[in-house]
This record gives sequence, structure tokens and C-alpha cells, in this order.
Amino acid sequence: MFKADNGLKFDTLQVTEKSHLENNPSKPSCNLSIQYVYPVESRKVNLEELQQLFIECTFGHSYAGLPAEEVIKQYTANYVENYRTDAQAFSSNVPEPVQEPANHTVFDELVLDEDDESRQRPDVFYSYYETLSDSIVYNRNNILSFQVKQSNNKGGSTSYESFKNYVVNLKTGKLLTENDIFMAGYDVQLRMLFISALLDQNKMQRTDDLADLGYFGIEEITPNKNFLIDNKGITYTFNKGEYSAYQLSAPVVFLPYDAVRPFLRENTVVSKLAGN
Repeated sequence: MFKADNGLKFDTLQVTEKSHLENNPSKPSCNLSIQYVYPVESRKVNLEELQQLFIECTFGHSYAGLPAEEVIKQYTANYVENYRTDAQAFSSNVPEPVQEPANHTVFDELVLDEDDESRQRPDVFYSYYETLSDSIVYNRNNILSFQVKQSNNKGGSTSYESFKNYVVNLKTGKLLTENDIFMAGYDVQLRMLFISALLDQNKMQRTDDLADLGYFGIEEITPNKNFLIDNKGITYTFNKGEYSAYQLSAPVVFLPYDAVRPFLRENTVVSKLAGN
């Protein structure tokens, strides 16, 4: 799927799983979709170490040490098992229906308290949905940037969505950190750039105006380590709930190299890409 660059080649594993409670199609179900892109050839860094880095970043540290196919299998099995455990816990905590007394009147209905109402809730458990995928964003100049996207819904109208960004220095095989890229004091410099970018994106003049849109704490916004790097600049993603309400899309701030060049560390893969 991807052009070989940096001495890397990739493949993709795709899985779709749907499992109904009690194996009954009329019952609620859990629904899992995975699209996992992972390296299968590496001429610059150790392939096995790079594959494990992808696994840990995408699925979590508990899956470290396993081959990709086994990770997918276990992750899927755990997802189904966790769903069934949640369903069992739900059913065991559903209150018994209230039996109306023989002399039940309309007046009795008017004085039901909240506990009475909760005990009369229907015995309904929701279907769960999750999608998990990763994508290669940039793969040149000894830099490999990739993003992991996860979204899930555990019933109702609220869904959770997160974006996790990673950058690998292919000269070392290690993840790049902000301290690897920037000089001391970068957090203050980046805060000013973040605020300016968000104001510009939303066509606002003041941070108070951003608050009216659903942003909060913008004056104290700090680098969150969640960045991507390409040949044009550095892109930060702030997930929902960090500095914005969940109703808003995750804020994405692009910082061109012209803006960050003055406080980039010298002689790094990023500074060279920026033309320092």
C-alpha cells in the first residue's frame, strides 16, 4: 500500500468482529473493526524492535512480545470477553421490578421518588462499537510519523475518540521526544504559537472568544507530546477534553518550520529537515 522509503515496507491486517450476547442475533452485540498497518521490512533499524514499537503504540504495553497476528487475535478476544463481563455485571445489578399494590392509585404514581423510577428501568444492555486503526503520515528523511486513531461507543449517544501521534527517529529506532527537538524554554514559545493558531483557525481575536466556542484553559495550553513531523512542519493534536468540549472536533495545530526554527535544537533530524 505504501511506497518503500527510508528502507521500510508495510503490510496491513484487517479484522472485523461481531459477537452477540448468548450467540443470539436478536441480542445486543459488540462490534470491533481493526485496520493495523505495520512494518514488514526495514533496512535501517532492527525490524523486530520497530514492529514491537508499533504494537505497543497501537495496542498497549500488555501485548508486547507477541507477533502481529497473535496481537490481533488476543485483542479481539479480550474485547469480546470484556463486553460479556460488562453485560453480566449490568444484568446482575438491574433492580427487581416494582410490584404495584392491589390498592394502587393515580396519586401513588405522582409521589414516586427517583429510586422508584430507577427500579422500573427496562432490562436493556447496549451494543458496543470500537474502531482501531493506524496510518503512516510521513516516511522520509530518517523520520517515520504515524498516527493511531481509536473510537468507541458503549451505548447511548456519546462516543469517545482519540488520536495518538508518534515519530520515530530512524537513525536510532527510538521515538522522538519534545526535548530531542526543542531547546529549553520551548513550552512558553509553543504556547504562544498554539494560541495564535487557534485564534486564526476560528477567526477570533481574543481567547475569551474561544471560550464561547467551547474551548477552555487556552491561556495555559502546553505541549502535550502528541505531535507529528513532516517536511513542512510539526503538527500537534489536542484530544477532546484537553482544552475543548467533547462536542468539538479534536483541535489540530500545525506549526510551520518558519515559526519554530528559532528554538529547534541544532544537528537533529528535525532541524536538518527544517533547514537549520
